[in-house]
Amino acid sequence: MPRDDAATSDDEGVAALSADRPGVEGGSREDEVVADPWDGDPRLPAFFADAWPAVDAFHQLLVEEGELRGLIGPRELPRLWERHLLNSAAVVPFLPARGLIVDVGSGAGLPGVVIAAMLPQAEIVLVEPMERRVTWLHDVVDRTGLTNVEVRRARAQELEGALEADAVTARAVASLDKLFRWTAPLVREGGTVIAMKGARAEEELAAASKAMRASGLTNGQVHEATTIAGTEPTRVVSAVRGRGPRVR
Repeated sequence: MPRDDAATSDDEGVAALSADRPGVEGGSREDEVVADPWDGDPRLPAFFADAWPAVDAFHQLLVEEGELRGLIGPRELPRLWERHLLNSAAVVPFLPARGLIVDVGSGAGLPGVVIAAMLPQAEIVLVEPMERRVTWLHDVVDRTGLTNVEVRRARAQELEGALEADAVTARAVASLDKLFRWTAPLVREGGTVIAMKGARAEEELAAASKAMRASGLTNGQVHEATTIAGTEPTRVVSAVRGRGPRVR
């Protein structure tokens, strides 16, 4: 599921995490780097709580190596916290605290690495088809000390029958009609597909209603999720496989 080919235009800056490249018009490594206004903000460790050491280490890796390894563009460096890490954290309330969570098209590790740090009792599988990104994800897991993460080099379509997840997540991967077809087979009965979308999430969900039903998904909803006061809300699309969520 190549993120670069499938990311939709309404994911407003999310796809830009892997789209900007040094040497491409609009950004180069020589450009002046603007500081992230969230750096050093005491609300960050308070918000992430026990997950803070791993999330902070992940942030440092993105700052130090993300652009060099072709994972982020220079214009994303001053907005890593709000646009990417806090944005990823917004999805956590929609996920089970335990069980298997599969993040498809993981790319730089968003939201999967943040989810793993914030839900240490869950098992997280990061699915990514591109070798250099898989290498990066292995490095991130090793250097953040996360012990609840597995990295698989694959496309979501190749894993049907190999995984039965409680939830599948995706960020800037594909339009919802494609995403529902690719991810629904990976979700157990009663599990959820969770997609992070942009301003046109409601419109996209309506357009994907037929694909959602054909994939065995029901109860499609768009939620506005917030993290720290003052940040832009994240639009989260959820859909349930089959009969609805299992009571735990």
